[in-house]
Amino acid sequence: MEVPGAGYVVLLFGVPAWRCARRLVRVVRAEGECVRVESEPYHRSDARRHVFAFRTADGTRVEFEEPAAWSTARGSPVTVTYDPRDPQGTATVAGRGSWSPVLQAAALVAGCGAAALGFAILLYVEIHGGLR
Repeated sequence: MEVPGAGYVVLLFGVPAWRCARRLVRVVRAEGECVRVESEPYHRSDARRHVFAFRTADGTRVEFEEPAAWSTARGSPVTVTYDPRDPQGTATVAGRGSWSPVLQAAALVAGCGAAALGFAILLYVEIHGGLR
């Protein structure tokens, strides 16, 4: 059985799974709050920017912008997840949707990891002529 491009498919699913799994291990949680709600220019009713702030484990204050629900007002407490190696670039509000960022990452790792494993098995069977 020939599986054209199976090696590339393994990489396509395996690399994101590996990177996401590494980030999942490093994620840290902190308490934060919404510090500003800004209207976009021209005061469109559907355009608001929410700015959140939190303190890292070493006490550094970090602010980041992220979409939020209309009910999120200035002073609203939130839980923030971030990678300590790059708090500014990785900060996100935990539980924005129905799944927390940690569960989203775990689902991505499980799905992509299973796909990569499946294609790796197919590739092995193709190379070795079957399972022994």
